[in-house]
Parts: sequence; structure tokens; C-alpha cells
Amino acid sequence: MNATEPASLRKQLIKWYLKHRRDLPWRRSDDSYHIWVSEVMLQQTQVNTVLKYYHRFLKTFPNIKKLARADLQDVLKVWEGMGYYARARNLHRAASVVANDYGGRIPNSWEDLRSLPGIGDYTAAAVLSIAFNQPYPVVDGNVKRVLARLHKIGAPVNQARSYPVFKDAAGKLLDPKQPGIFNQAMMELGALICKPKNPVCDACPLDHLCLAFKTRQVAKFPKRQKSRATPQYHITVGVIFKDDRVLITRRKAEGLLGGLWEFPGGKIKQGESAEAACIREIKEEVNLKVRIDSHLTRVKHAYTHFRIIMEVFCCRYVSGKVKLHGPTAHRWIRIEEYKNYPFPKANHKFIPLLEQKQGFD
Repeated sequence: MNATEPASLRKQLIKWYLKHRRDLPWRRSDDSYHIWVSEVMLQQTQVNTVLKYYHRFLKTFPNIKKLARADLQDVLKVWEGMGYYARARNLHRAASVVANDYGGRIPNSWEDLRSLPGIGDYTAAAVLSIAFNQPYPVVDGNVKRVLARLHKIGAPVNQARSYPVFKDAAGKLLDPKQPGIFNQAMMELGALICKPKNPVCDACPLDHLCLAFKTRQVAKFPKRQKSRATPQYHITVGVIFKDDRVLITRRKAEGLLGGLWEFPGGKIKQGESAEAACIREIKEEVNLKVRIDSHLTRVKHAYTHFRIIMEVFCCRYVSGKVKLHGPTAHRWIRIEEYKNYPFPKANHKFIPLLEQKQGFD
């Protein structure tokens, strides 16, 4: 690409974007808080899923100070079902820092913004360029795919060591006068036209500049390093009934599903039956002796880097006093009260069966 082409590319791409972009609510706002929330949500989550959560989140927490004062459990409840809960925890922590240290205003410098919990290079570049019109290139999956095909970049897009290659390429193309619009145009091109499979090259405003298209190698880019096989774990969960209530426990604040509530359980050991594992895990985790009444269901669920098969049992409290080893809190609740607590998606797959069971009983 010669020296005159970046200017032509910017002009054509922005013209295409302004004509074909999707009408998304965060694009109608210049509020840096709204933009920040949308960018955090859009990490690892599809636009159609984010839409309903975005509206609900801003209705509940309309500004940074409201979010900073909120209880984390309320934040997780609004986030419930969208996954990657570290995003919600970090958003809450960062809001507290902004409220206390920056007067409730999102900082507009790279160093200050990047120092906030949960804000990496992508989020910082997106917020600074879109909300503050500062020239920082955004590099996400869509942008890397566009760049890989445009320049025939051989670096694997799924390797961290490739990031500087794509950041450098994105920086050279970035429109310094309209960085926010240009970044959104690049991401939109990747989402609507330069798709992972079946890209719509005939509708691409950059096809005449795309090396992969001109050499008929679009299908060969982007390059990816082969991933390892996804591990699968067999686990057991016990819904412990004591009179008309069941026991739920809260996970530690950090780590996978941090801060969410769940029913006690854990991994099944090799050679161990699911029933025996359920009784053992409950004893180890909450110090209760139980008996198993019935097998409620089997749940299959996929996380980013592993899958689980969950055996769910209905148990009856026999003896003991709750003493936690791992969880941070516990509650004895009626089944219908689960709506007041944030639960992992895997639990939501069997909770309706508990409601049916309660109605039948």
C-alpha cells in the first residue's frame, strides 16, 4: 500500500460506514460512561445479546456514581446470563475509583484510563477514540481479520504475540482526524462484510485494496494457530432440601463466576459414583450430612476453555451445621426466591425443574 492509499482507504471506509452502519444505541450517545459500558459488554458477547443488557444496565445504573454506590450483588444480578462476570466486577470497581478519584468523570488520558480495573488496551483505545476523539487504534477480533486479509498478514490472530503486528498495522491506517468513527468503521466492516466465513467481498468498499481478495486467497486469512482440545469435566451438584428451603452458597469474589450463588458440589473423582461424589462434596464444602432422594437431571454446559457435564441431585438434609470451606456465604431460601440472587447460567438450566418439583410436591 503506497503513501496515498491510506487516505483513500479512510475516505472510502468512513463513507461506507456512515451509509451502512447498524443503528445501535451506544452510537447515538456521546456520553463516555455509556460508551465505556457498551465496550465492556461487547467483549466476548454478540451485539444482539448485549442490546437487552445494555438498556437494563443503564436503566438500573444511569451514571457512574450510581454504579459506584451499588452493591456488587445487584450489579451481578443485572449482568446475570451474559457471562464473563469479571467484566461486571471490574466495571463496579472502576466506577468506585472514578467516583472517588476523578469526581465521577471518566479520565481522558491513556495512563489514567488504562490504570482502572478491567481496562486493557482495547477498551482504553475504544473509549478514548470514540468518546474523546483521540487517535488510538482499536484492535479486536473483527479488526484483526480485516487487517489480515487486507495486508495478507501471516501472524496468527489467536496468539498474544501477534498483537503488536496488528496494532502497528491498525495505527498506520487510523484516521487521525476521525479516529472514533474510523475505529467503529473497521469493526463494523469485520462484523458485516469481512466475516470469518462467507465474507461478502463483492460489497466491500476496500476490495480493490485487499491483497487477499486480489490474489484470491481470502479463505486462507486470517491465520490461526491450532487450539488444543477442549477439556471436559464431570461434576455433581446437590440441591439440599431442609423443610421448605434449599441451601445456596456464594462463590469467592474473584475467579470464574466470582460472587455468584450456586448449589454446593464439585468434581467427581475417577472411579467415584456421582452420588458418592455429591455426598462427599457437600460434606467437604458445607459440613452437612445429606441423603440423596433423586437424580433431578443432567446438564451440559460450555465455558470458553472447557465443558462440563453436571449431575444434579435432590438431597435431604440429615444433620450438621453449615460450615463453609470455599464459599463465602450461604442462605437457606425458598425455591422461588432464587430470582433475588445472581446464578450461573448452568444453574438456570435446571432451576425450572426445581420449581416444577416444588409445585408437584
